[in-house]
Amino acid sequence: MPVQIPDDSDFSSFREQCLSGAGWTSRYSRGGVTVWCHEEETGTVQKLKMRIACKDVNAETLYDVLHDTSYRKKWDTNMIDTYDIGRLTANADVGYYSWKCPSPLKNRDFVTMRSWLPLGNDYLIINYSVKHPKHPPKKDYVRAVSLLTGYLIQSNGASCSTLYYLTQMDPRGSLPKWVVNRVSQFVAPKAMRKIYKASLKYPDWKRKHEPGLKPWTFPEQNALPSVSVSELSVQRADSLENIDESGLSEDKTRHSEDEET
Repeated sequence: MPVQIPDDSDFSSFREQCLSGAGWTSRYSRGGVTVWCHEEETGTVQKLKMRIACKDVNAETLYDVLHDTSYRKKWDTNMIDTYDIGRLTANADVGYYSWKCPSPLKNRDFVTMRSWLPLGNDYLIINYSVKHPKHPPKKDYVRAVSLLTGYLIQSNGASCSTLYYLTQMDPRGSLPKWVVNRVSQFVAPKAMRKIYKASLKYPDWKRKHEPGLKPWTFPEQNALPSVSVSELSVQRADSLENIDESGLSEDKTRHSEDEET
Protein backbone atom coordinates (compact mmCIF):
# COMPACT_ATOMS: atom_id res chain seq x y z
CA MET A 1 0.00 0.00 0.00
CA PRO A 2 1.63 3.29 -1.09
CA VAL A 3 2.42 5.99 1.43
CA GLN A 4 0.54 9.26 0.94
CA ILE A 5 1.87 12.50 2.37
CA PRO A 6 -1.10 14.31 3.97
CA ASP A 7 -2.58 17.28 2.13
CA ASP A 8 -4.65 20.21 3.43
CA SER A 9 -7.85 18.14 3.44
CA ASP A 10 -6.22 15.54 5.70
CA PHE A 11 -5.21 18.21 8.19
CA SER A 12 -8.68 19.76 8.09
CA SER A 13 -10.27 16.37 8.68
CA PHE A 14 -7.99 15.76 11.66
CA ARG A 15 -8.90 19.15 13.13
CA GLU A 16 -12.59 18.35 12.76
CA GLN A 17 -12.12 15.06 14.65
CA CYS A 18 -10.39 16.90 17.48
CA LEU A 19 -13.17 19.47 17.79
CA SER A 20 -16.15 17.16 17.25
CA GLY A 21 -18.04 15.60 20.16
CA ALA A 22 -19.84 12.98 18.06
CA GLY A 23 -19.12 9.41 19.14
CA TRP A 24 -16.87 10.37 22.05
CA THR A 25 -17.48 9.48 25.71
CA SER A 26 -15.80 11.47 28.48
CA ARG A 27 -13.73 9.25 30.77
CA TYR A 28 -11.86 11.88 32.76
CA SER A 29 -12.23 15.59 33.46
CA ARG A 30 -10.16 17.24 36.16
CA GLY A 31 -7.69 20.07 36.60
CA GLY A 32 -8.11 21.44 33.07
CA VAL A 33 -7.61 18.04 31.39
CA THR A 34 -10.36 16.10 29.62
CA VAL A 35 -10.01 12.58 28.19
CA TRP A 36 -12.50 10.97 25.81
CA CYS A 37 -12.70 7.41 24.48
CA HIS A 38 -14.23 6.40 21.15
CA GLU A 39 -15.85 3.03 20.58
CA GLU A 40 -14.38 1.34 17.53
CA GLU A 41 -15.63 -1.63 15.53
CA THR A 42 -12.68 -3.73 16.64
CA GLY A 43 -11.73 -4.11 20.27
CA THR A 44 -7.98 -4.13 19.52
CA VAL A 45 -7.93 -0.54 18.23
CA GLN A 46 -7.73 2.10 20.94
CA LYS A 47 -8.94 5.60 20.12
CA LEU A 48 -8.41 8.37 22.65
CA LYS A 49 -8.71 12.14 22.57
CA MET A 50 -7.38 14.58 25.15
CA ARG A 51 -7.55 18.32 25.71
CA ILE A 52 -5.72 20.62 28.09
CA ALA A 53 -5.98 24.38 28.57
CA CYS A 54 -2.49 25.92 28.66
CA LYS A 55 -2.38 29.21 30.52
CA ASP A 56 0.74 31.34 30.03
CA VAL A 57 1.88 29.26 27.03
CA ASN A 58 1.34 30.51 23.49
CA ALA A 59 0.53 28.21 20.59
CA GLU A 60 3.91 28.64 18.89
CA THR A 61 5.77 27.50 22.03
CA LEU A 62 3.64 24.36 22.30
CA TYR A 63 4.32 23.65 18.64
CA ASP A 64 8.08 24.01 19.18
CA VAL A 65 8.04 21.74 22.26
CA LEU A 66 6.26 18.96 20.38
CA HIS A 67 8.79 19.16 17.53
CA ASP A 68 12.00 19.56 19.50
CA THR A 69 13.47 16.05 19.84
CA SER A 70 16.37 17.27 21.99
CA TYR A 71 14.01 18.82 24.51
CA ARG A 72 11.66 15.84 24.47
CA LYS A 73 14.40 13.73 26.04
CA LYS A 74 14.25 16.11 29.03
CA TRP A 75 10.56 15.79 29.85
CA ASP A 76 9.06 12.67 28.25
CA THR A 77 9.70 10.03 30.94
CA ASN A 78 7.57 7.47 29.06
CA MET A 79 9.97 7.61 26.13
CA ILE A 80 12.74 5.03 25.84
CA ASP A 81 14.26 6.31 22.60
CA THR A 82 13.44 8.58 19.69
CA TYR A 83 15.32 9.64 16.58
CA ASP A 84 14.67 11.09 13.14
CA ILE A 85 15.30 8.74 10.22
CA GLY A 86 15.00 11.04 7.24
CA ARG A 87 13.30 13.97 5.52
CA LEU A 88 10.54 13.48 2.97
CA THR A 89 9.50 17.07 2.21
CA ALA A 90 9.80 20.49 3.85
CA ASN A 91 7.03 19.51 6.28
CA ALA A 92 7.22 15.70 6.49
CA ASP A 93 9.73 13.24 7.89
CA VAL A 94 10.13 9.67 9.12
CA GLY A 95 11.07 8.83 12.69
CA TYR A 96 11.33 6.18 15.38
CA TYR A 97 9.81 6.26 18.88
CA SER A 98 9.74 3.66 21.65
CA TRP A 99 7.87 3.97 24.93
CA LYS A 100 7.44 2.26 28.26
CA CYS A 101 4.16 0.41 28.72
CA PRO A 102 2.53 -0.11 32.12
CA SER A 103 4.25 -3.02 33.83
CA PRO A 104 4.10 -5.99 33.22
CA LEU A 105 3.25 -5.36 29.53
CA LYS A 106 5.96 -5.43 26.86
CA ASN A 107 7.22 -2.07 25.66
CA ARG A 108 6.02 -0.79 22.28
CA ASP A 109 7.71 1.05 19.43
CA PHE A 110 6.69 2.79 16.21
CA VAL A 111 8.13 3.93 12.92
CA THR A 112 5.96 6.75 11.65
CA MET A 113 5.68 9.30 8.90
CA ARG A 114 5.03 12.66 10.53
CA SER A 115 3.84 15.83 8.86
CA TRP A 116 2.96 19.27 10.16
CA LEU A 117 1.17 22.42 9.09
CA PRO A 118 0.45 25.85 10.57
CA LEU A 119 -3.16 26.61 9.57
CA GLY A 120 -4.26 30.14 10.43
CA ASN A 121 -4.08 30.43 14.22
CA ASP A 122 -3.84 26.64 14.54
CA TYR A 123 -0.85 24.32 14.40
CA LEU A 124 -1.22 20.65 13.47
CA ILE A 125 1.12 17.66 13.66
CA ILE A 126 -0.08 14.23 12.50
CA ASN A 127 1.48 10.83 11.91
CA TYR A 128 0.76 7.27 10.91
CA SER A 129 2.85 4.09 10.89
CA VAL A 130 5.04 3.17 7.94
CA LYS A 131 7.55 0.44 7.14
CA HIS A 132 11.15 1.41 6.44
CA PRO A 133 13.49 -1.34 5.18
CA LYS A 134 16.33 -0.33 7.54
CA HIS A 135 14.15 -0.17 10.65
CA PRO A 136 12.32 -3.50 11.02
CA PRO A 137 10.63 -4.66 14.27
CA LYS A 138 13.04 -5.16 17.16
CA LYS A 139 13.38 -8.29 19.26
CA ASP A 140 12.59 -6.73 22.66
CA TYR A 141 9.66 -4.57 21.54
CA VAL A 142 6.16 -5.04 20.19
CA ARG A 143 5.87 -2.99 16.98
CA ALA A 144 2.58 -1.13 17.40
CA VAL A 145 0.65 0.66 14.67
CA SER A 146 -0.46 4.28 14.64
CA LEU A 147 -3.47 4.50 12.34
CA LEU A 148 -3.70 8.24 12.98
CA THR A 149 -2.12 10.20 15.81
CA GLY A 150 -1.51 13.87 16.24
CA TYR A 151 -1.84 17.22 17.92
CA LEU A 152 -4.00 20.27 17.32
CA ILE A 153 -2.83 23.48 18.98
CA GLN A 154 -5.25 26.40 19.03
CA SER A 155 -4.25 29.94 19.99
CA ASN A 156 -6.38 31.65 22.64
CA GLY A 157 -4.59 34.98 22.47
CA ALA A 158 -1.05 36.19 22.97
CA SER A 159 -0.20 33.94 25.92
CA CYS A 160 -2.80 31.16 26.16
CA SER A 161 -3.58 28.11 24.06
CA THR A 162 -5.46 24.82 23.98
CA LEU A 163 -3.81 21.51 23.12
CA TYR A 164 -5.67 18.52 21.70
CA TYR A 165 -4.09 15.10 21.34
CA LEU A 166 -5.86 12.39 19.35
CA THR A 167 -4.55 8.88 18.88
CA GLN A 168 -6.00 5.89 17.05
CA MET A 169 -3.65 2.97 17.41
CA ASP A 170 -3.41 -0.80 17.37
CA PRO A 171 -1.10 -1.92 20.22
CA ARG A 172 -0.75 -5.38 18.60
CA GLY A 173 -1.94 -7.30 21.58
CA SER A 174 -5.07 -8.38 23.40
CA LEU A 175 -4.85 -6.01 26.33
CA PRO A 176 -6.59 -6.48 29.69
CA LYS A 177 -9.28 -3.97 30.59
CA TRP A 178 -7.22 -2.48 33.41
CA VAL A 179 -4.73 -1.18 30.84
CA VAL A 180 -7.36 0.84 28.99
CA ASN A 181 -8.73 2.17 32.29
CA ARG A 182 -5.30 3.15 33.58
CA VAL A 183 -4.39 4.90 30.35
CA SER A 184 -7.54 7.03 30.35
CA GLN A 185 -7.54 7.76 34.10
CA PHE A 186 -3.84 8.17 34.90
CA VAL A 187 -1.36 7.88 32.03
CA ALA A 188 -3.07 10.19 29.52
CA PRO A 189 -3.85 13.08 31.92
CA LYS A 190 -0.33 12.89 33.35
CA ALA A 191 1.18 13.03 29.85
CA MET A 192 -0.84 16.13 28.96
CA ARG A 193 0.22 17.89 32.14
CA LYS A 194 3.84 17.01 31.42
CA ILE A 195 3.62 18.68 28.01
CA TYR A 196 2.10 21.78 29.62
CA LYS A 197 4.77 21.98 32.34
CA ALA A 198 7.52 21.37 29.79
CA SER A 199 6.14 24.20 27.64
CA LEU A 200 6.30 26.65 30.55
CA LYS A 201 10.03 25.91 30.90
CA TYR A 202 10.88 25.68 27.20
CA PRO A 203 11.62 29.36 26.38
CA ASP A 204 14.36 29.51 29.06
CA TRP A 205 15.78 26.13 27.97
CA LYS A 206 15.77 27.04 24.28
CA ARG A 207 17.62 30.31 24.88
CA LYS A 208 20.56 28.20 26.09
CA HIS A 209 20.33 25.44 23.47
CA GLU A 210 20.68 26.59 19.84
CA PRO A 211 17.90 29.20 20.06
CA GLY A 212 17.85 29.80 16.31
CA LEU A 213 17.60 26.14 15.34
CA LYS A 214 14.01 25.24 14.42
CA PRO A 215 14.07 23.09 11.26
CA TRP A 216 10.33 22.45 11.58
CA THR A 217 9.83 26.17 10.93
CA PHE A 218 12.91 26.84 8.79
CA PRO A 219 13.27 23.89 6.36
CA GLU A 220 16.65 25.11 5.14
CA GLN A 221 18.05 24.11 8.58
CA ASN A 222 17.00 20.48 8.14
CA ALA A 223 20.15 18.35 7.87
CA LEU A 224 18.41 14.96 7.78
CA PRO A 225 19.16 12.65 4.85
CA SER A 226 16.47 12.61 2.18
CA VAL A 227 14.09 9.66 2.10
CA SER A 228 11.96 8.85 -0.92
CA VAL A 229 8.30 7.98 -0.41
CA SER A 230 8.96 4.97 -2.66
CA GLU A 231 11.19 3.49 0.07
CA LEU A 232 8.24 3.37 2.45
CA SER A 233 5.03 1.40 2.66
CA VAL A 234 2.07 1.66 5.02
CA GLN A 235 2.53 -0.51 8.10
CA ARG A 236 -0.40 -2.93 8.19
CA ALA A 237 -1.26 -4.35 11.58
CA ASP A 238 -2.02 -7.84 10.27
CA SER A 239 1.59 -8.24 9.09
CA LEU A 240 2.93 -7.88 12.63
CA GLU A 241 3.04 -10.29 15.54
CA ASN A 242 -0.05 -10.12 17.73
CA ILE A 243 0.57 -11.12 21.34
CA ASP A 244 -1.99 -12.03 23.98
CA GLU A 245 -1.43 -10.06 27.18
CA SER A 246 -5.05 -10.15 28.31
CA GLY A 247 -4.29 -12.47 31.22
CA LEU A 248 -1.59 -10.28 32.78
CA SER A 249 -2.33 -8.94 36.25
CA GLU A 250 -1.94 -5.30 37.11
CA ASP A 251 1.36 -4.34 38.71
CA LYS A 252 0.39 -2.23 41.70
CA THR A 253 3.93 -0.95 42.24
CA ARG A 254 3.55 1.61 39.44
CA HIS A 255 0.32 3.18 40.68
CA SER A 256 1.93 5.90 42.75
CA GLU A 257 3.95 6.94 39.70
CA ASP A 258 0.88 7.02 37.45
CA GLU A 259 -1.17 9.06 39.89
CA GLU A 260 1.31 11.92 40.12
CA THR A 261 -0.01 15.15 38.69
